[in-house]
Amino acid sequence: MEIKPFEKKIWLSSPTMHGDELRWVQDAFDKNWITTAGENLNECEKIVAEKVGCKYAVGLSCGTASLHLAVKLAGEKLYGMPKPNQGTLQGHKVFCSDMTFDATVNPVAYEDGEAVFIDTEYDTWNMDPVALEKAFEIYPEVRLVVVAHLYGTPGKIDEIRAVCDKYGALIVEDAAESFGATYKGVQTGTFGDYGCISFNGNKIITGSSGGMFLTDSKENADKVRKWSTQSREDAAWYQHEEIGYNYRMSNIIAGIVRGQMPYLDEHIAQKKAIYERYKEGFKGLPVIMNPYDEKNSEPNFWLSCMMIDKDAMCRQVRSDNKALYIHEPGKTCPTEILETLAKYNAEGRPIWKPMHMQPIYRSNPFITANGNGRAKSNAYIKETGMIDVGADIFERGLCLPSDNKMTAEEQEIIIQIIRKCFE
Repeated sequence: MEIKPFEKKIWLSSPTMHGDELRWVQDAFDKNWITTAGENLNECEKIVAEKVGCKYAVGLSCGTASLHLAVKLAGEKLYGMPKPNQGTLQGHKVFCSDMTFDATVNPVAYEDGEAVFIDTEYDTWNMDPVALEKAFEIYPEVRLVVVAHLYGTPGKIDEIRAVCDKYGALIVEDAAESFGATYKGVQTGTFGDYGCISFNGNKIITGSSGGMFLTDSKENADKVRKWSTQSREDAAWYQHEEIGYNYRMSNIIAGIVRGQMPYLDEHIAQKKAIYERYKEGFKGLPVIMNPYDEKNSEPNFWLSCMMIDKDAMCRQVRSDNKALYIHEPGKTCPTEILETLAKYNAEGRPIWKPMHMQPIYRSNPFITANGNGRAKSNAYIKETGMIDVGADIFERGLCLPSDNKMTAEEQEIIIQIIRKCFE
């Protein structure tokens, strides 16, 4: 059967709107609360805190703002108030998830710290607790860990928490991609000392932008709220005694999020159905879906991903900006699949390129479970027996079209397109 390009593009993950969002945006217009305050913002914070199961949620302009202020707060608690024009992490190392979007780790640089990247494990594609333990053995002075839950899948939370507790380290939990996901029945975003979520346009709940800082501490919530509004002091005039930021969430954005929130469980169910259809449709192919701990965790299935078996990979090379491949019968690679999907008007994406491979972070330390640090060359990897898990998943993995407006029939066509790549 001839497969024709989709007339309407199949997106990776686009906003899914329901109409309730417009009601609350209109409410903000009607009441003239077109600012970073108002009923939508107050209600949005309340609803999210109740859903997640924390005492306080602070609405911010984006998930990155939440991560920045969480890192700043952690640095201040650990190392005290910084000197003028210095970040709270001045001169200190921070252990960070390696396979993630750079928004997870950039706040460490904002606060003048140095990210040390912890390799990934194959079971959940998240931070490896064994590598984290090794990192503490190498850098026992570190007291802060920034951990992300990749593509909506909770990491090995108990093991990571145990290692951090052993060494007295605080955790900033980046749940930007995992809003609504649970580990042992508890929502992600509540396991760290500070939690962060995102409402970016492609997330499972969106405000077009926006984010939340999550905490059980009123003191922390008040501090973040103050910092996010330019650190204004309680005075009749504009009084400023410390550096602040214009990070507060708009009441308009909060209205969109407020209208989206009743549909979170529905979105998760739709995303899970997409994941399950891919898993069933790829039976017999030399691939695996992005894995999760089926006993303890329930992802939000934000993005469905797959990884090709090593023996089924055709030749593929990548520079910093380009990728080339040579098709081989019975084999394929992420580049070929993504380019083929694009020809049929469907959007996929490469897996997040690990941070230790990024040009801006290539000189930063990188810790693996079975090596002593950065893989300087193929010879070094062979000599030491080092396994760079993140680089391997990046090499063989890709994100599949996961839009919850995609029909089962459209998804079946995508499955057939991918199957043909192996012919």
